[in-house]
Amino acid sequence: MSNRSFSRFLGDSPGRVLIKLIFLSFVVGVLLSALNLHPLDLFDGLIDFIERLWNMGFEALGRLGSYFVLGAVVVIPVWVVLRLLSLGRRD
Repeated sequence: MSNRSFSRFLGDSPGRVLIKLIFLSFVVGVLLSALNLHPLDLFDGLIDFIERLWNMGFEALGRLGSYFVLGAVVVIPVWVVLRLLSLGRRD
């Protein structure tokens, strides 16, 4: 992969992307610390969620469906609004 295609893949030069990622990691770290959330707690929560799904069997499918609908209630309207706003920018 050439340097130009690598930069295009990253969206900017590697140095700038690295600086942005370092800054964003710091900001997210401060926010997570302020909320008293730790990465291992998040990982443990994910593992517990997967174990509960496994243990519940077919009942889990219904719960997954409700999670899907709950998320879609937020995600779909936000997506529609963002798409509508981006239509105005293309002109």
